[in-house]
Amino acid sequence: MINDISDKDKKDWENFLSSNERLPNKDYKKSNLKIFKTKSIDLHGYTLEQANKTIEKFIHQSFIEKVNKIIVVTGKGIHSQNEKDPYVSKDFGILKYSVPEFIENNKNLMNIINEIKDASIDDGGGGAFYIFLKKNKSTK
Repeated sequence: MINDISDKDKKDWENFLSSNERLPNKDYKKSNLKIFKTKSIDLHGYTLEQANKTIEKFIHQSFIEKVNKIIVVTGKGIHSQNEKDPYVSKDFGILKYSVPEFIENNKNLMNIINEIKDASIDDGGGGAFYIFLKKNKSTK
């Protein structure tokens, strides 16, 4: 190995050491994962009217608190009494279907919501869904 280092290389090295410049750490991978401030609500046992009033209030409060992800647990509707009534659709009134529909038809809520999507298995799967809120830019 040749130990001949040019004067220019020595000077460049000394300049680098004396400066505040730092090389990026190639071993450190910056994650692209978003960190969510999350809240959840369980609507099991609520009537449709109670659930709609509760979720509306919960979404507005979460937006004020700068939460950006809400997990809404509705259940799968397997204990619904609607299946016994031949004049009522088995999907009508089941929170799993009705609550997201209520939210999507509420313009005030949709103004602060980015997306509504099904939850992963870890968060309740078919008996839950996510609400991703827009960024609250207020300084309060």
